[in-house]
Amino acid sequence: MKRMSTIIFYEKPGCQNQAGQKQALRAAGFDLDVRNLLTTSWRAETLRPFFGDRPVADWFNRAAPRVKSGEVVPEEMAPEEALAAMMADPLLIRRPLMQIGQLRVCGYDEISKRILWISTGQGDYAIGNPDQFQTCTQTLPCPNPDQVTQLHDRAHSSSSPSGSCASGGNAHHEESRHAS
Repeated sequence: MKRMSTIIFYEKPGCQNQAGQKQALRAAGFDLDVRNLLTTSWRAETLRPFFGDRPVADWFNRAAPRVKSGEVVPEEMAPEEALAAMMADPLLIRRPLMQIGQLRVCGYDEISKRILWISTGQGDYAIGNPDQFQTCTQTLPCPNPDQVTQLHDRAHSSSSPSGSCASGGNAHHEESRHAS
């Protein structure tokens, strides 16, 4: 099998959902550079691009203990406050975070899978069954094909500025809702 791009895959080690996600990505021919999300030294400028223009509340792992307890209320946080909280407590970050070239995405969702599917040039859902790694009941609309093509082009463009978010905001949603 032809090897595809390398994906930098930030995970919480031991997460069963992410183990399946990694297996599907490898089976599709991607090389993974797996990194520990919890021990990475995040800075606002390195973390922020993964979230695109999604609402701040969507940046959070809803299963994080501090979110579940009500100690952290994502809907009440400004972007700077949310980033500071996530840098102090990475369990708050929706995961996985993935970087493919200049493209950064948060979560292993329908849109992320479609972007990766285009990258593989293979048939329907080359990186796995869409329901296989999900416990979330939220349904996302299908992406606009033109937007997905733009995302793919930006991910493989050497002229994209480092740290830019090529997503337009729709490539970020984690389906994993398991406890940290």
